[in-house]
This record gives sequence, C-alpha cells and structure tokens, in this order.
Amino acid sequence: MNKIISILLLLLMIPTTALFAGSKPQDMSGIVRSMGVDPDTSVLLIVRLEDDTEWTSGGTRIETRYPPASTSKIPHTLIALETGYADGPEATFKWDGTRRFLEAWNQDQTLLSAYRYSAVWVYQEIARNLGYETMSSWINQLEYGNRNTGTAENLTSYWLRGPLETSAREQVRFLSRLASNKLPLQAETLRVGKQIMQADQGQNWALYAKSGWRSDNVNTDIGWYVGWVEKLEEGQQQTYVFAFNLDITEASDLTKRQAVVRSALTSIGIIPD
Repeated sequence: MNKIISILLLLLMIPTTALFAGSKPQDMSGIVRSMGVDPDTSVLLIVRLEDDTEWTSGGTRIETRYPPASTSKIPHTLIALETGYADGPEATFKWDGTRRFLEAWNQDQTLLSAYRYSAVWVYQEIARNLGYETMSSWINQLEYGNRNTGTAENLTSYWLRGPLETSAREQVRFLSRLASNKLPLQAETLRVGKQIMQADQGQNWALYAKSGWRSDNVNTDIGWYVGWVEKLEEGQQQTYVFAFNLDITEASDLTKRQAVVRSALTSIGIIPD
C-alpha cells in the first residue's frame, strides 16, 4: 500500500504537460477542408513546444519533401546576418534595373523588404557573393531539410528547384530550434532575424512566418506557409510552430496558404479570429 501511495504522489509531482506529451495528434482535416483545401493534397502540422502536443492534417505527407522555395529565406536571412554580409534589417541591395515577376521587386531593397516581398534576386545575390562553399556549409550546419545544395552550378537555384528539399516535419524541427534559440548562431543574429521575420502581433501574441511557392514549370506547384506563434498566457509563454503546404493548381490557391494556417490557429485558440 505504501508503494502505491508513493507512486501516486510521484505522479502528482509530474507536470500535466509531461503526462500528455506525445499523445495522439489532434485531427485538423476538417478545418483544412472548410477552407476549400483537400487534406489529401496538402499537409498541416502544428506543434506546441512546451508539451509536444500536435495538430495535424495530411497523413504521411508530413514526411514528404519538396523544395522550400521562399521559405528558405528564413535560413538564408540568418546566414546573411551571421556572416556579416548584411548588418541588419536596413542593409541595402541596389536594383540592377532588370524588370522581374513582381513589381515590388523592381526597386532597391533592404534585407527587411526583400524578406517581406520575397525578392528572389536579392537572395540570389547574397548566395552568389557569399559563394557555394559558404552557403553549403551553413545549410549543413543549420541542419536544414536534406542539406543538399547540389553543386556550384546550383548556387542560385538549389532552394527553388532542388536539390534542396524539406518536409513539413523538418520545417517544424528547424523552426523549433530557431524559436528556442538553439541554432548555432550568435544571439544578435537570432534577435535581428526574428525581428525581420515577425509578420503580425496582438496584445499577447506574436507571429513569425514566411510563405513560399515552388513553381518550376515541370512539377505540380507547391505552396508553403511556415513559422511560429509566441503567446503569453497567465505569465507563461507558449510557442506553437507550424508548417503547411498544398498543391497549387490555380492562382486562388495562393491565398489559402496563410488562410488555412490562421484558421487552424484560431480554432485552437492561439490567435483571435
């Protein structure tokens, strides 16, 4: 009897979050479907870092890799800051006069605007000037996706068309380390990087995110939206890391990247409607 009492007392001392860590993921396919997205051609993964609670949709697609496209601007921004190539959000990049896909790209950029506008040419310039060995080394050190940057010939396209690929699970794993300040980077790099990545905020929460769009005229287009939310509840911070991707078959699908994630975060009670 004394042994049973001791075990019960021990269990009472374990935090509730620990007891439920690793429990069965909560199904979010209904939310995804309600936003006009087929759960069979998309994947959503949300993880609360404090207890590893998961919300998912998409089954085994969670482990399927795709080129990260512009979501790679997260590690690339950190690399630019860590190496000193960019000294902060206002680091400037002179437009070369070439007119490109989006009008917002056709002007001088700062690191901050290039991140927010997804100005591909800026990040190609960063990669080109830092060089293949430096970029490849840092992608490997950051343990980003499959870490495969190909050869020097792929220097300005490895994240757009491959061979660099990542899955929703790997995106969440990388972002969890970033959000928790566990990447092998200086504290100032992490602070400024997060400043650049902040996309929205409310009274007691902040959203850090990046969208992406893989389009190579060969394979099915893939849309990405990844990031995390930091929320202060009763004096305690909780961090929710997410990754979402879907097949893009028409232009209207692009708006669903953020819409699905925000709907899911709202349904869980992380951000307001």
